[in-house]
Amino acid sequence: MNIAGIIPLEQKAEYLRTLPAIRERCTRVHDLAKQGKLQYFNYHPEKEADVAAFCIEIMKIEPHGRWRHLDAGVERVLPGIAKWRAQDDSLDVKEIAKRCIDLFIVSVLLDAGAGNQWTYHDRSSGLKFTRSEGLGVASIQMFDRGFFSSNPDQPFKVDASALAKVTVERVAEAMQVDEANPMVGLEGRTSLLTGLSDALKATPEFFGEEGRPGNMIDFLESQSKVAEDGTRVVPLSALWHTLIEGLNPIWPSRIQLSGKSLGDVWPCTVLATPSQSEGDDLVAFHKLTSWLTYSLVEVLQKVAKWKIDGLEDLTGLPEYRNGGLLVDLGVLTLKPSLLPIDSKSGLPKVPPSHPAIVEWRAMTVIELDRVADAIRTELGLTPEQLTLAQVLEGATWKGGREIAKQKRPETNGPPIEIESDGTVF
Repeated sequence: MNIAGIIPLEQKAEYLRTLPAIRERCTRVHDLAKQGKLQYFNYHPEKEADVAAFCIEIMKIEPHGRWRHLDAGVERVLPGIAKWRAQDDSLDVKEIAKRCIDLFIVSVLLDAGAGNQWTYHDRSSGLKFTRSEGLGVASIQMFDRGFFSSNPDQPFKVDASALAKVTVERVAEAMQVDEANPMVGLEGRTSLLTGLSDALKATPEFFGEEGRPGNMIDFLESQSKVAEDGTRVVPLSALWHTLIEGLNPIWPSRIQLSGKSLGDVWPCTVLATPSQSEGDDLVAFHKLTSWLTYSLVEVLQKVAKWKIDGLEDLTGLPEYRNGGLLVDLGVLTLKPSLLPIDSKSGLPKVPPSHPAIVEWRAMTVIELDRVADAIRTELGLTPEQLTLAQVLEGATWKGGREIAKQKRPETNGPPIEIESDGTVF
């Protein structure tokens, strides 16, 4: 039954901003793929076993989250917490969690693809990083320098006043961007940070009067309960609600339904039918919000020692590493002569709004569930023993990067290039 099609438009808009909408709408596209009815891709389910086998060979069991990127090369998060405690022995767990939430939110917002040419030099370790690791290391060092704080006496925080003063030039300098070291989507990244300032000020019920991301822990605490063993339990839906509502103003206004900006939601041409009602062709992804959710779940679990209820609603992330794995190993093959070819790379290249990318992302969400099940079956593990977050981190995302290195060693990029603006991938 089409549950979105029998409700008023305003409620449909709200539905498309929920976690269940992601898997439900992507399943519609996947069902058409099984019938050979996609516009841009052919689907080869027999190749899923190859993806699972490839992933099992390289698996490292860690939950998917920003923490790994912040610790690229050397550990930084826990030593940073130790440094805070050494500087102030009165620091409580809640304030430490707030600082971590501050850090992880700005770091994730800076994490859209940086392109093939950009590199970040971590002068403290002497190491150089690219892509997500480079963005992660750059962001934690910006945080440590007080880039996101308006209080010189307390640099380890993020607040709306400081974010309002962020400029493209300041971000470029902090991330070592220049003509010889260009970054894709620099302006889009900066706009997310300044937009975050506006969002923080607009929703004090989540972020307090000072407009601090970490203050969301006070709201989450109000939505939680304490279990018999003393553990605080917060529903995942409360965290998702905080992020999807509280951060909604920062996303570019692409698709609106009943006056509501939907964020990372796109029309999918293969879902369009003459008899459809408005919004039935839309597919929800919410990739950056989901990535942020995975990252903050780890903070709440490891730092605050909370339990998060409802993690099964989280989906795999529809981005180019997970999706690239499916294309590179033949689960999805592009139908010929439908996409423009970049003259420099020789690869298909389109913007994230292109219907081929929408199909690719929708298929990726459902295929990640299927690959995770295949890996668990092969290893004799349950979903509780091997979570989707662990599969994403240790298998599919890592696998997408590894196969890209093998097939395109000159760039390590995905098999389909995306004209990134720094706000989607």
